[in-house]
Amino acid sequence: MDKRIKWVAGTGSRGGRGSAGVSLGFLGRDVAVETRRFIATFPQYSITPLRSLDRLADYTRIAAIYVKDESLRFGLNSFKVLGGGHAIGRYLAGLLNTGQDMFSYENLRSKEAREITGEITFTSATDGNHGRGVAWAAQQLGHRAVINMPRGSSPVRLGHITATGAEGYITDVNYDETVRITANNAKKNGWVVVQDTAWEGYEDIPNWVMQGYTVMADEALEQLKEQKVEKPTHVFIQAGVGSLAAAVLGYYASVFGEERPLTVVIEPHKADCFYRSAKAGDGKPRFVTGDLDTIMAGLACGVPNPVAWDILGKLADMFISCPDYIAANGMRILGNPLDGDDRVVSGESGAVTAGMLFELLKREELKEAKQQLQLDENSRVLLFSTEGDTDPLMYRRIVWDGEFTRRVQ
Repeated sequence: MDKRIKWVAGTGSRGGRGSAGVSLGFLGRDVAVETRRFIATFPQYSITPLRSLDRLADYTRIAAIYVKDESLRFGLNSFKVLGGGHAIGRYLAGLLNTGQDMFSYENLRSKEAREITGEITFTSATDGNHGRGVAWAAQQLGHRAVINMPRGSSPVRLGHITATGAEGYITDVNYDETVRITANNAKKNGWVVVQDTAWEGYEDIPNWVMQGYTVMADEALEQLKEQKVEKPTHVFIQAGVGSLAAAVLGYYASVFGEERPLTVVIEPHKADCFYRSAKAGDGKPRFVTGDLDTIMAGLACGVPNPVAWDILGKLADMFISCPDYIAANGMRILGNPLDGDDRVVSGESGAVTAGMLFELLKREELKEAKQQLQLDENSRVLLFSTEGDTDPLMYRRIVWDGEFTRRVQ
């Protein structure tokens, strides 16, 4: 198995070129504020913690490490409900012709709303967290959900989905093929697809999903300012189809322009479509096929969201493709902190950024990448731990039993 860490510099369009013609209006601060206002109408809403890992920062000789801990989001152990919940809300609001002043949890789930919409079936393909968020949001707003998962998915994650009252199935094909099956079933049955990737004729809902993710980025910025920090110098962000990474980068680019944080996009070797796209250097996206068998289930996507690629391909500063042990090590670092730092329970997809940051700061063979990113004693790095232990059995195998270490890869 390939144990190398592979990286390529992005264009990171700066030096007077601004956002290089990328359309970022749909991810701007005004949109984020309005999206957050809607999400906050759910009674379960609260801002998730921003953990400051001061001892780890001292140990790795940088100024600060901040971790946005999404394991506490709505009690669902993942950030994904922000996207699915916002997309379902926007879809229902469109049917009801609801203005912004009436765009709320209570109005969308009211008896009057149901009389207009009837019961709608929302459907999605997922490796677990996105589908759980869609299923939960549909249930909360009084509708039905059918969720499909790819071959090899965790039965525990499937159980979390069906516990919401949704129908859930594990297919015998990979994630990207499961997306196609889901879209075909929706067309045949008159269901509504809630997916975080776009294709021709299907753009609105993926964009609404991305807008949902800006809530997390906006919260983090607010929390940093409470600590008298205007912005991080760096953001490390994981990519599956790229919607999360593009939403975070797009939001910070819309707020800070050329002064935005340096942004690093991280993927597993087995599903590194953005790394391969950037490496090709011709501006065209590349696909990854096959089983996509990585422990980072939430990142096991081989076809990039074209909207996300348009943003990341032009604005990201570095793309990294890494082996699974990087995520496993990140889980152990966050789950077993240095004395004085908060513990963060982070799953495989959530912890890869922490693992990668540690490698960049401590391994001599990555010195060139570290220098390229200007990581030094002045760096303040923001990470998003996008999930908790959504598969507790896998979490224990990695953190307790030491599976997926560099030694045994």
